[in-house]
Amino acid sequence: MRLPPLAALLRIFSAVSSLTRVQASAPAQQALRHNSAYSGYLAAMPFGSLFSSSSSASKMTYPDQRTPDEWRAVLNKEQFRILREKGTEPAGSHKFDKFFSESGVYTCAGCNAPLYKANHKFKSGCGWPAYFDSIPGAVTRHEDRSWGMSRTEIVCTNCGGHLGHVFKGEGYPTPTDERHCVNGVSLNFSSDDPVVKKPEEGVKESKA
Repeated sequence: MRLPPLAALLRIFSAVSSLTRVQASAPAQQALRHNSAYSGYLAAMPFGSLFSSSSSASKMTYPDQRTPDEWRAVLNKEQFRILREKGTEPAGSHKFDKFFSESGVYTCAGCNAPLYKANHKFKSGCGWPAYFDSIPGAVTRHEDRSWGMSRTEIVCTNCGGHLGHVFKGEGYPTPTDERHCVNGVSLNFSSDDPVVKKPEEGVKESKA
């Protein structure tokens, strides 16, 4: 595999560092515009972690144990790149960034496991769908040491699909002061709530 020149790598590293430190007090859009020249280049890379990934993530096992070939059979190319190879979509490229609903659930695009409720989502201005919390137990966190820095990666607990990263203490006016920065490609949205099963209408109880 041919790597880009050292100068380009340094510029990319600087761009990623800036993106992961976006604060609520400093408009995220300005930071993204400053780094937009590299966002498409980053997304086009065939790997999500340039240098190394979390050792704990590589040792984890998940209920959904499909092989890479089985995942390729059900995911499109971009979904596979992000969910299974830990890629990143360009900022502002997915419809879920600016999509909001009063009800419903965001599910894993790989295994359909419920991940976030609609009321977990908030406007962060970072360019990716942002959530202040997840459905209990639905998201697993790992230390991610790729790109020469330490971040917290979040994956689907059911299949291990890469969702994005979570950041704390950025000052957003949310109950948790956390931002789950999630790739829209990693998600599907359902207006129904698969987490809470609703009783079927018109069904009468049977009597013994």
